[in-house]
Amino acid sequence: MPFNVWVLVAAQALAMCTAPFIVFIGSIQGRLLAPAPEYATLPVGLVVVGTVLAIKPATWLMERLGRKKVMLLGTCMGMLAGCLGAFASWLGFFPLLCLAAVVGGAGLAVVHQYRFAAMESVPDKMAGSAAARVLLGGLVAAWLGPEIATLGSGAEVEHPFLASWLGLAGVQLSALVILSVGYRAQAERVRETHAGGGRPLREILANPLIWVAISAAAIGYAVMSFVMTATPLSMTEMAGHDLDDAKRVIQLHIMAMYLPSLISGWLTRVVGIPLMMGVGLLAYLGCIVLAANGVSFHHYLSALVLLGIGWNFLFVGGTTLLPRGYTDAERFRVQGLNDIFVFGSQATAALSAGFILSWLGWSALVMIAVPFLVIHGLLMVFWLTRREGVRC
Repeated sequence: MPFNVWVLVAAQALAMCTAPFIVFIGSIQGRLLAPAPEYATLPVGLVVVGTVLAIKPATWLMERLGRKKVMLLGTCMGMLAGCLGAFASWLGFFPLLCLAAVVGGAGLAVVHQYRFAAMESVPDKMAGSAAARVLLGGLVAAWLGPEIATLGSGAEVEHPFLASWLGLAGVQLSALVILSVGYRAQAERVRETHAGGGRPLREILANPLIWVAISAAAIGYAVMSFVMTATPLSMTEMAGHDLDDAKRVIQLHIMAMYLPSLISGWLTRVVGIPLMMGVGLLAYLGCIVLAANGVSFHHYLSALVLLGIGWNFLFVGGTTLLPRGYTDAERFRVQGLNDIFVFGSQATAALSAGFILSWLGWSALVMIAVPFLVIHGLLMVFWLTRREGVRC
């Protein structure tokens, strides 16, 4: 793999820490500061809101300024989020915690573009492997984010999680240094193009392939976020597990999200994207069956590991499939639209998770995911029955 890809792997490992960090402590600190229990998961949901709001500006700026400058700006947003979170912890002020989550989500909108930058640094046949390799950085983030979060979580701490947020700001600074020194914009294989090039968006969206690619990533992310957001609160507040158990489940879940990236890029070439997506759907169904039938530590752990594997296969499959439906001149428009669908769906799922958990309970919550998996399965059938004899 080119050096740019490895730089992006390292930067992803650090910059992506914001996601598992807030997933782990967002609802717990939210419970401490929120005016009502129903708002406890709001910071977790607002991370995704920040991502959705920043996607269009991020892709617009990348098209005009280049990817590197915007990636550096993204790490600055992560640092700002850490500082705002520390200030919220110092004051015990819930609205400021929510603002920190939104700003952190805006930084993550840029991090999610790393996979496209990696795909543009390699030959077309290696695009899936490059995207999967960058996602491997999430393995480090899976452990590092929650570990940073526990820095200031002791019962004796006067301002809970203040040191945690400052630690997050430091990690984002490290990502900024890595990108600043290591990333080479001239190594990208595709030259930057101006907005408006290529076909009308309506014509692009007439291709079922585009909808399957978007659906795989959007439904995969929404279902994963919906279940994951509710897990720490369900474990600690409803099932009686301690904080360390919840931390281990989230860490191993996020590892399961990214560890398959060692082979998922290879699988897109060897077994094909449709079969890989099918396995992802089966992993999600296995997660739902396990989660709905028990609240022991091993039920949570097994379900969340399957949830992570299913997410990887659907997300990598969708990401690899998407460029096959657009030209170079159309890439920023389609990539931006894809991520709006993906993270808009994730925001809706994350924001509703706390309310649905408190209203319906854990077992009912996971069952809500089933219709969405059916929708993606039907879209795949529609695409496969209409595509020409091209192996994907």
